[in-house]
Amino acid sequence: MQKLTRIITLSVALTVVSGCSYVGVYKRDIPQGNLVTEEMVSQLQPGMTREQVTYVMGRPLLEAPFDTREWDYVYRIDKAYAGVEQRRVTLTFDNMGRLVNIEQQGDFSNDLPISADTGVGPATETTDPITGINTPIQRVPSSEATAP
Repeated sequence: MQKLTRIITLSVALTVVSGCSYVGVYKRDIPQGNLVTEEMVSQLQPGMTREQVTYVMGRPLLEAPFDTREWDYVYRIDKAYAGVEQRRVTLTFDNMGRLVNIEQQGDFSNDLPISADTGVGPATETTDPITGINTPIQRVPSSEATAP
């Protein structure tokens, strides 16, 4: 009887600790595309040049392959426990490269849940990816680089 109690207790403990436990799986928000905010769109005005639009909005995610007069800015966030939110701004330019039309799709009124990652980012040129210690870049003088 004592052996049976130990076996049952061990089985229950392993089930709780294993992947079959009742603890939920961690999910995170997955943002994709160009960040598009109401503030950015409010700065757009008909008559702006492509350079001015690029300064405000950045480069577009999509440029129509057969019609270079249309730029699409798409932002999609797959919220971990809530669903998917998508925003889209389509900008149309005339033949002179001036903004003539602004189309919006999606809800721009609410703020986006944007969080800054505070973890370790990608290694820079001078950071050793293994140790994470900054090391100076060894530059070879041009006279030594061409010597045989």
